[in-house]
Parts: sequence; structure tokens; C-alpha cells
Amino acid sequence: MDAPLKELLKLEKLEEFPSSSSTSRTAIKSSSIPDPLEALLQSLQELKQQVKTGSHPIALQDVAKLVDEKKKEIDEKQREIHSSLGKLGKSIDKKFPSPLPSSPEMFTSEASMAALERTISQHFVRTGQFDTSDAFRQEAGVDVDPHFKAQCVEMHRILSALENSDIGPALEWVNANRSFLSSRSSPLEFHLHRSHYLRLLTSSSPPYLEALQYLRSISPPLYDAHSQEIHRLLTCIIYLPLSKLISSPYADLANPSLHMDLQPTFAREYCANLGMSKQLPLRVVGDIGGGGALSRIEKGRKVMRERKSEWSQTNELPIEIPLPPENRYHSIFACPVSKEQSTEANPPMMMGCGHVVNKDSLEKLKKAAGRVKCPYCPAESFTSSSLRVHF
Repeated sequence: MDAPLKELLKLEKLEEFPSSSSTSRTAIKSSSIPDPLEALLQSLQELKQQVKTGSHPIALQDVAKLVDEKKKEIDEKQREIHSSLGKLGKSIDKKFPSPLPSSPEMFTSEASMAALERTISQHFVRTGQFDTSDAFRQEAGVDVDPHFKAQCVEMHRILSALENSDIGPALEWVNANRSFLSSRSSPLEFHLHRSHYLRLLTSSSPPYLEALQYLRSISPPLYDAHSQEIHRLLTCIIYLPLSKLISSPYADLANPSLHMDLQPTFAREYCANLGMSKQLPLRVVGDIGGGGALSRIEKGRKVMRERKSEWSQTNELPIEIPLPPENRYHSIFACPVSKEQSTEANPPMMMGCGHVVNKDSLEKLKKAAGRVKCPYCPAESFTSSSLRVHF
């Protein structure tokens, strides 16, 4: 969905620029359609007033010239908007090559509509669109938990501070939730201090006393878990300034991603502390459904209707749906013998030779005295020695 969203953002920005009285090409591109219209109306009102008072003679050629100038501005802006709309349409068509499947109407009951509207409102809150959320809440009549909204406001306040290279609010949150972060072995606190230390180091000159004093003050509580990283932060000084550090064995410490990754890392830990998923539910639905899942399911339904067959498993899909790595929440193992996916009742088992099959397949391969021959190599082993594998 990145390409359509990018084109949509471009289209929205066409209306965000201030108006300009200049008629140059740059000014034409930086004004919205209402601007020249309002300027034309204002000029015509002034001319009308001058005609009534007779204070200034008006030439019709000047009026026609003014109208032509404003019309040219509007035409330029319309062409720009139509071009942006065309690009948006093409990106949507490219993202959704197959038509959406036909299905019975959903969200028809009051409970389902309320759940949908609540999900949309919470999406706006989680993404920091608080004004949009308030407007949607008023129009849809849906309520959002004030405590949940306050937590999201705090999260975006801290994210804004991190964007401005201010780690203070994030460290305050870390100190208040240290036990939770420790239970997850989270490196968030170290990453925050590392970012600030590197900024001090690369923005100062020898002997780097301020940066070294900062590193010395933060090291004691973090040393046990991050001793090697702290040693690297200390010894990278010999490769300063930054121009030399980039081509040194410590080049990774000069990578801007060390600072840019603070925001997603903090958002992930903050959401985990609230019991929320790190990904936005609506974004996941859009990415998976729009990424081809709906068209594949519809194609499978069409084939099954033509063959007059039905899918008997209620908790499985009749076809495999490929997912991007960020949407794979658990590993799935398919037995090479039975071609069935593993479950808690039928887990993957590794035989003595190292090959893995499902437990049911292992039981079917078992011979007398509990011996089993691997279907993929000559090795034999006992079923009692097989180990369950966790993917």
C-alpha cells in the first residue's frame, strides 16, 4: 500500500500551500484553485465599486486580461491535480490487479457496525490523528476509552521528542517501566543512551570530555548486559572524526539508522506494555487482503464451486496464502510425508537422523519394537528417541 499512499499524500499536499499573488510558474504550482478564484472575485468587486463611484476609469481590456490571467492559473492547477489523480489511479490498479471478490454484505448488525467504527476510531488514535479521531467519533457516535487515548497521546509526544533528538521523555518512561523492560530483556534503554553518546561524540572536538563523562555515568547499570557494546563505544574514539569513522571497523556506529530506529523500537515496547500488537490492525488487514489474499481465496472458491466440492476444515484455508515476513506471527511446518501442517496435537518430531516429520506420520512409520526407518535416508532410529521441534 506504500505506492498508493505516497500518491495520495502528493495529492493532499497540492492544497496545503499558501496562495501567492505572483503569476509565475512556481507560484501557479504553489497555489490552490480557490486562491485565484477568490483573487478574481475580490478584483471584480473592487472594479465594480470603482465604476459605481466613478473614481477611476476602467478599461474593458484590463478586465479581460485579469480574467485570462486567473483562468490560466486555474487551468494550470487543474492539470496538476488531474495528473496526480491519474497517477493515484494507476498505482491503485497496480496494487489491486484483480477485482475484489463478491461476498454477502458484512457489518449489517448493530454490534458489528459498532465494532468496525470503534476499530477505525482507535486506528486514528494510535496513528496520532487525534483531530480526525474526534471528528469521526462525533459523526459516528462511537466512544473511545479516555485512558487509551491519553496513553496514545503520551506515546506520540515521546516519539516527537525522539524525532527531535530528545531522549529525555523516553528515558523517563523507561525508568517508570524498568521492570517490564527487564522481563523482556529489552535493549531500549541502552539504545537511547548509545544514540545520545554518539551524537555528543560526533558533534564535539578532542578530547571529547563531555561524551566520555556521559558514557561513564551510564555504564555501571548497563555494563553487565552490554559490556562488549560499551567497549566499542569507548574505543571508537581513536577513529574520529566522523569522516574516518565511516571507513573504520566501527562504521556501523556512524550509521544513521542507530538514531532513526529509536522511534519504532520505542513504539514497539510501549505498545507491548499496553498489551497491544506492534502493528496496526487495519494496516495488517489492508496489507494482507490487498496484497493478494482476497483474490487467491476467491479463485479457490471459484475452482471449488466448479468442481462441486467443499472445504471440510473449518480452521484452515484451502490454499496457501503467502505472507510478508512482518506478518508471520508464528512458524508453520508442513510434514513432507503427509503434506499436513503441524498442530499442537500433531507436532513436528525430529528423528535420530535429523529429518523431521509430523507425529502422526512418525506413528505410521513405526515398526516392531518401536523402530522407525526414515523415509528420506537409510537411517533407522527409535520413536522414543524422537524430539519435538519448535519452529
